[in-house]
Amino acid sequence: MDPPTETPNHVSNSHQSARPPLNERILSSLSRRAVAAHPWHDLEIGPGAPTIFNCVVEIGRGSKVKYELDKKTGLIKVDRVLYSSVVYPHNYGFIPRTLCEDSDPLDVLIIMQEPVLPGCFLRAKAIGLMPMIDQGEKDDKIIAVCADDPEYRHYTDIKELPPHRLAEIRRFFEDYKKNENKEVAVNDFLPASSAYEAIQHSMDLYADYIVEGLRR
Repeated sequence: MDPPTETPNHVSNSHQSARPPLNERILSSLSRRAVAAHPWHDLEIGPGAPTIFNCVVEIGRGSKVKYELDKKTGLIKVDRVLYSSVVYPHNYGFIPRTLCEDSDPLDVLIIMQEPVLPGCFLRAKAIGLMPMIDQGEKDDKIIAVCADDPEYRHYTDIKELPPHRLAEIRRFFEDYKKNENKEVAVNDFLPASSAYEAIQHSMDLYADYIVEGLRR
């Protein structure tokens, strides 16, 4: 009797046929996953808010690219390249679980030693408020320092910053939309206490927004 003939290809094909193609397996696993974390809604603001809080960086210091949160997906998207010959003077982002009258989370400018990649989050400490009017609409910015940067974490109020630093910040926001024929007005900087009030107000608005959403 002849020895049995080996059929490795047949075994391999049988093994493969028992498993769906790779792209189907990926789609199947995605359908079983929980929804991906959304940085605006799923990241906690932190127990120290409104003084110390988590914030998500959208734009790194020195960037001419205007990144921003895509509120539907939670991804950081490229909004535009700035029209003027300026770059962001400090890391810029938003505070999670806050809401402003323009239906966006509260903006924050974070002063620290190094640029941070878009999409990262860090702990920040509010030191002041920059009241701003963007094309006729209120668009205030929180001025903060990185709470874990040894060079800046000791600051507690905006008046402790060098005057030139504040002049740089003001001039950037006054100029960065000029070549788009958009008008931005920056009013006098306000102290840390005003920043705390603005953050608390935006936290309350967000809480109301969530409650209304649950009622629907």
